[in-house]
Amino acid sequence: MGRKLFWIICFLFSLGVVQAQRQAFVHEGEIGFTAGAAHYFGDLNNQASFKRPKQAFGVFFRKQFGNYVGVRLGIHYAQLGYADKYSTNAFQLSRNLSFNTDLWEYSLQGDFNFFRFVPGDVDYRFTPYVTLGIGSMSFDPYAYLQGEKYYLRSLGTEGQGSVQYPDRLPYKNTSMVFPLGMGMKYNVNHNINVHLEIAYRFTDTDYLDDVSTTFAGSDIFDPQSPSYFLQDRSYEVGQVIGVAGRQRGFSAQKDQYIFAEFGISVNLSSYRCPSPSGSRR
Repeated sequence: MGRKLFWIICFLFSLGVVQAQRQAFVHEGEIGFTAGAAHYFGDLNNQASFKRPKQAFGVFFRKQFGNYVGVRLGIHYAQLGYADKYSTNAFQLSRNLSFNTDLWEYSLQGDFNFFRFVPGDVDYRFTPYVTLGIGSMSFDPYAYLQGEKYYLRSLGTEGQGSVQYPDRLPYKNTSMVFPLGMGMKYNVNHNINVHLEIAYRFTDTDYLDDVSTTFAGSDIFDPQSPSYFLQDRSYEVGQVIGVAGRQRGFSAQKDQYIFAEFGISVNLSSYRCPSPSGSRR
């Protein structure tokens, strides 16, 4: 009887030690980086095609509030671009526009775990999660003409800043952005986590691709200027379609983009003495 009691006491003591160790560790947050692909959706890609993924990189800091909720500050650099030649639509093929841009994004996001996530605890090392937030991004679309790179915003390709179109002002090269996505997170060891995330970005600009409203007409442009040749490039593939007032883009729908990323992070932790009750955090 005494031997059984001894082993029962040892077992209960070992449970108490494990419980105390789990409570002593406090997951304060993470710092890490991401790498993956970015893709654009808008006037040049209105069929949600995935034909031009480009690179995306990011760094982030996440402050953890308990085992389920975190707040993330992030910075991303990405490249976006597309061209009408990738479309199967006859109008877009004849329009023949294209763009590329470097993009910087700064965001504040809330991350919400489906499962309890406790680094270092084999029982709580994996969770799917959702993320949503708000941020800002900067962009500056450009295109190539005879091998030369031209930034399109300053050219006013839809008549921005011209006397003929006083209501068309140069668009801003910044925009609000609203990330919404989901991911999966796994704790490799006490210090390292990895995750996969796909997050859509809604914006409040329709000029990420420099295309939004109607053709301004070639008459308002200097025939010797790059803007004359870049505002309507249908001449490169066939009949000229850039008549003043003819649809060039669809201004009722804002441009968007998506990130698909792999991330790795280092845990930031602290240790606290277990409470007398031994209750888990």
